[in-house]
Amino acid sequence: MRIFHAAADSPNHWNLPGSRIWHNNLYLPLVDLGHDLVRFDHDFGPLNDHIDPTTPEAKEIGAALRRRCGEALVEQVAAAHARRPIDLLFTYFYSAFVEPDIIRAIADMGIVTVNWFCNASYQFHLVEAIAPAYDWCLVPERFRLDDYRRIGANPLHCQEAANPTLYHPIDVPLAYDVTFVGQRYGDRPDHIKALLSAGIDIRVFGPRWLDPPRQPRPMDDAVRAVASAPVDDDELVRMYSRSKISLGFTAVARIPADGSPPIRQVRLRDFEATMSGAFYLVEQFDEILESFEPDKEIVTFRSMDELVDKSRFYLAHDDARERIRLAGMRRARAEHTWHQRFRAAFAAMGMG
Repeated sequence: MRIFHAAADSPNHWNLPGSRIWHNNLYLPLVDLGHDLVRFDHDFGPLNDHIDPTTPEAKEIGAALRRRCGEALVEQVAAAHARRPIDLLFTYFYSAFVEPDIIRAIADMGIVTVNWFCNASYQFHLVEAIAPAYDWCLVPERFRLDDYRRIGANPLHCQEAANPTLYHPIDVPLAYDVTFVGQRYGDRPDHIKALLSAGIDIRVFGPRWLDPPRQPRPMDDAVRAVASAPVDDDELVRMYSRSKISLGFTAVARIPADGSPPIRQVRLRDFEATMSGAFYLVEQFDEILESFEPDKEIVTFRSMDELVDKSRFYLAHDDARERIRLAGMRRARAEHTWHQRFRAAFAAMGMG
C-alpha cells in the first residue's frame, strides 16, 4: 500500500527535544510492513505550539499556520498521487493543523483518510472539529468511541503499542531500585514523596521535576534530590533494563477541581516498558487489564499505600519480580506491537 504519512516525529518537541517517539512507533513499523511511505515535508514545531484553538494566541497565529499547512499538504499529496496513486493518508493531526475541507479534498482524490490521536481522554476538544472529515479515526481510548460517533466521526478502536525493533531488553547492569521516566504533573509528585517517606530508593527522570515549586515544602527538596533531566529515546529503553521496578501512572495531567476521580488512560509507556523487559508497576485502570493480566504480567496499585507495599514486596522477592517481568515481556512482544495494530486496523478498514 502507498501511504502519505503526515505526523511530527514527536508530540513533545518542547519538552523532549530530539525525541523521535512517533517516528519510531508510527512510521518505522509501517515501513517494516512493506508499505511505500511518502513523508509530508513540513515543520510541525510552530503548529504544535498552538494546538489549543481556544486560546487567543492560537486564534490569532494559528489561522495562518493552519492555512499554510493545509496548502502544503494538498500540494504534496497531489504531486505524489500524480506520480503514483496514494492509497492512504495517515496523519497525526489536531484541528489546529488544517481545516476539515483540506482532508475532504484529499478524500475526493480517491484516497482513504485516517487520523491517529492518543489524548482524547482529556483533549478531545483538540480534534473535535477535524475528526468528522476523516474516513476513519484511530482511537486508543475505548471510552471515547461514542464521543467520536456523537460528532459524526467514524472511530476505530486501536490501542497503543510499541515497536519491538526498538523496545527490547538491553544487557546492562541493574542500577536502580525504582524509577519513573516522565513528566512531573498531577499527583505524581505525591506518589514519589510517599515512596521517599517509606525509605524506598526512587529516581525520576523527565521534564519539570527540577523546577522549583510555587510553594516549597521540605519534601519537594527531597524529590528534586532524586530527580534528573529527561533522558533521550535510547536511554529510555536502557532505563527499563537498569531498573528493578519501572513505574507507570494512568491519571492524566488535570486534577478535577471538584474532587472527583481523575481521567485515566492507557499510555504508550505501558507497552514500551513491558516490551523492553521491565518489571512494570502501574496505577490501576481497568482498560489496561484488557492487555495484561495483573499480578502475572504486570502489577497494579490503587493507592499510595499499596504502591509502597508492593514496591517493598517485589524489591525483596527477586524470583517473583523476574517471573512477572518475563511474562509481561512475552505478552507485549506477542500481542502488542504496532505491526499487529496496523494490520488489524487496515483489515477493519477493508485495506488489509
